[in-house]
Amino acid sequence: MATTNDLKNGLVLNLDGGLWAVVEFQHVKPGKGGAFVRTTLKNVLSGKVVDKTFNAGTKVETATVDKRTMQYLYADGEDYVFMDLETFDQITVPGATVGDAANYLLPEAEAIVATHEGVPLYVELATSVVLEVTYTEPGLQGDRSTGGNKPATVETGATVQVPLFITTGEKIKVDTRDGRYLGRA
Repeated sequence: MATTNDLKNGLVLNLDGGLWAVVEFQHVKPGKGGAFVRTTLKNVLSGKVVDKTFNAGTKVETATVDKRTMQYLYADGEDYVFMDLETFDQITVPGATVGDAANYLLPEAEAIVATHEGVPLYVELATSVVLEVTYTEPGLQGDRSTGGNKPATVETGATVQVPLFITTGEKIKVDTRDGRYLGRA
């Protein structure tokens, strides 16, 4: 248990039977009336974002979230298998939990897997990864770096918008948060 005065970004709360991560919080002391804490909470499992206000000093239940660096091994149907780098235990994470991170997940890549009571909550990748372009249309004569974008398929099967001068076989850097092309690797 903690109080609302102990809130900080990234803390996971157990509210109404669900796990909610604190995205943002603000202590407010109005001139008249009692102090309160205004928070923005994100549901860890569904991603739903809500605003919630607590009276200052209110007790809230915190959840223990275990974040570990793990290595991605292989896909098993819809699921993904990760190995803990310290204990070498393997954990199976459902595809729905991995979500869009699967588009940038290469075998043997390291990721942070967060679990609560043994249940995987989410997978966090590095902010950028280097991927090889497996297919893209050739650029036309006269194409310049500022001339626009074209779709390119990378080795994980994801499609990334790249500049016209990128060719098949090149390695590119991709932002894992939104799938943007960041440059050549």
